[in-house]
Amino acid sequence: MSDFSILFVCMGNICRSPTAEGVFRAKVRDAGLEKRVHIDSAGTHAFHVGSAPDRRSQRYALQRGYDLSGLRARAVEEADFSRFDLLLAMDWDNLALLEQQAPPQFASRCRLFLSFAPQAPVAAVPDPYYGTERDFERVLDLVEEASTGLLAFVEKQLALRG
Repeated sequence: MSDFSILFVCMGNICRSPTAEGVFRAKVRDAGLEKRVHIDSAGTHAFHVGSAPDRRSQRYALQRGYDLSGLRARAVEEADFSRFDLLLAMDWDNLALLEQQAPPQFASRCRLFLSFAPQAPVAAVPDPYYGTERDFERVLDLVEEASTGLLAFVEKQLALRG
């Protein structure tokens, strides 16, 4: 059992949230915290359950050293709200869906991922699915920035928990 758990959430769980999962896993591993932090990703819609991340997400992530090939899409489940300390939505629409699904006692666990990157030029990670190659690179830029802030937050939470 982990000391802290995070679920990254986008719509289909094939572009943004698996990218965030892969990037944050690497940051947690580099910090030596992989045994204390549980990381997963899911989608608010069950469009791609069981599918690997989008090939473009995989390609651009791998160019930066993040291997997403072992990840598989799944949908958010009711148990996720009690199982995870944070459910981090990539955008406002998915945050609203999480907040609608969350039992009242767990609603405060739902947040925007980019809230951990206050200097980011946008508040939400844009969906690159119908975009260009540059859009996938931009997702990685934003995810890396937010992951740095999130790691600092998690380290503080772990220190408080002992």
